[in-house]
Amino acid sequence: MDFEQNDDFSSPVPPQEPQRQQAPPPGYYPPQGPPPKKRSGWRVFLRIVLVLSILANILLFLALTGFAAVFATGYGGIMTEQVIRDSDAKEKIAVVSIEGIIYGPVARDVYRQLDVAAKDSKVKAVIVRVNSPGGTVSGSDRIYNGIRKFRTQSGKPVIAFMEGLAASGGYYTSVACEKIIAEPTTVTGSIGVIAKYFVFEELLESKLGIVPITVKSGKRKDWPSSTRKPDAEELKYIEEKIIAPAYDRFLSVIIEGRQGSLTADEIKRLADGSIFGAAEARKEKLIDDIGYLDDAIDLVKSMASIADAKVVEYRKPLSLLGILGVQKSDSLKIDKNTLYELGTVQRMYLWEAY
Repeated sequence: MDFEQNDDFSSPVPPQEPQRQQAPPPGYYPPQGPPPKKRSGWRVFLRIVLVLSILANILLFLALTGFAAVFATGYGGIMTEQVIRDSDAKEKIAVVSIEGIIYGPVARDVYRQLDVAAKDSKVKAVIVRVNSPGGTVSGSDRIYNGIRKFRTQSGKPVIAFMEGLAASGGYYTSVACEKIIAEPTTVTGSIGVIAKYFVFEELLESKLGIVPITVKSGKRKDWPSSTRKPDAEELKYIEEKIIAPAYDRFLSVIIEGRQGSLTADEIKRLADGSIFGAAEARKEKLIDDIGYLDDAIDLVKSMASIADAKVVEYRKPLSLLGILGVQKSDSLKIDKNTLYELGTVQRMYLWEAY
């Protein structure tokens, strides 16, 4: 049988002796291969720098995006603080500014400034700097109420400092303060109310051929109307219902604000819409003194019983859209709101010098 035949799998292989390496002959040098590559530390370093640079650029991009988003909206209600009179003292005097024609947004800005001053424990007194011909009845009254509320709740002294112009609503807001100082060239006064509206009757009917039709439940429902000229009865109605209440309110805030300086009869004599220079206003006791900002600072420091203070003012931060010139258009747009404003009586505490 073939089962007993020998094969290589069963027969052991005798161990082979290792071959002895012969020494190279004298003068023989074996060929040399390329030297082994060494890892460079610089390459590792550069890779780390590259990765860090990419991460830094990503973080910078995100930061700038957030920064732009915040500034595009003007920080919402946040106000920035700027030092206008420096000092080593910890105490502060805050300057709250009322500038330009007074209306809703201006009143809101003043409220924000007063709120910042109220929350800052280092602010010991407030100067309300006024440079305004006045504005809407409601806007002026809101600022007046804000100042009075600040005085009551904070207990901090508040004085008004009038710059070039503080007429009508500008004076209305000033009498909310304890004292009033005006620059020598200030124009103030103009105590009273003015109301205007437009009548388009001739334009609509004669020029455009448009005849407005009004259906109403009572004859006074559309008084005043921009589609027809008012008669004597309608003008008297406007004066009684719109002008008189606002005028009486003006008188009442002056009587309260100038208590101890002016009587009600003296105020009524002055409240015919007349304007006054600083010297005449002081003579008529509409203001307390004439001076400059430094004089107002000295006065309010003495009222707050402090020897020195840093003087700061509050400003709205710059908007990115404003820097880039992308502002909301103020051009006249003929829409329902515009037509309503043009055809409706607008009550104003405003000096109109044109």
